[in-house]
Amino acid sequence: MPKLRLDKYLKDQGVASRSEVKELIKKGLVCVNDVTIKDPGTHVITEKDIISVRGVPIEYRQFVYYMLNKPKGVITATEDKTLKTVLDLFPEEIRRREVFPVGRLDKDTEGLLLITNNGIFAHNLLSPKKGVKKLYEALLASFPGDRAIEAFEKGVDIGDNYTALPAQLEFISLNPVIARVEIYEGKFHQVKRMFKAVGTSVLELKRLRMGEVWLDESLKPGEFRELTPEEILILSH
Repeated sequence: MPKLRLDKYLKDQGVASRSEVKELIKKGLVCVNDVTIKDPGTHVITEKDIISVRGVPIEYRQFVYYMLNKPKGVITATEDKTLKTVLDLFPEEIRRREVFPVGRLDKDTEGLLLITNNGIFAHNLLSPKKGVKKLYEALLASFPGDRAIEAFEKGVDIGDNYTALPAQLEFISLNPVIARVEIYEGKFHQVKRMFKAVGTSVLELKRLRMGEVWLDESLKPGEFRELTPEEILILSH
């Protein structure tokens, strides 16, 4: 069974920083199997021992997964000296778990963004070889014509000597012009560049789905929730 130092166990669970955790332990505020432990270097068995801080059990979870409804005006980054980032929307105890966004959404794009600390999970979702679909809804400045559907299916040149992979496009409204596009990649400003290539521009953009997991409509912009076990399983395959 996996073993960890007690201070690392608590730090990894977002209880406090490593130095703060050591102080909690030295003050006798941490118990292992109802026994007070004052040595931060004590090793614990993650799947067996019961760890508590001030009498509150701290369950061990190596990885965490969140769904965020990213609002406009927030950048997809872990930190920035001047701009608000998506991680600023999360409380400190979650940020301490070294979470990061899976891919990116532009500053003015909203919608589904996954947040995790599982690097392999994130890599698999972003790798073009895995073919994970991403569905976006766009409010367009004008109707580019039905020819745009065929162009997207063939793959459009978005500049920089790059042709996007074939994508599925459908128009769900013509007044206003609202389209949904499903892509397999995540190039810089890709959806906007694809529509520009067929003669129109994107006024608003929202990601609705990643893989087979949809944005929870109950989440207001800026709100988040943990992924369900079923959602994690779907995205892991």
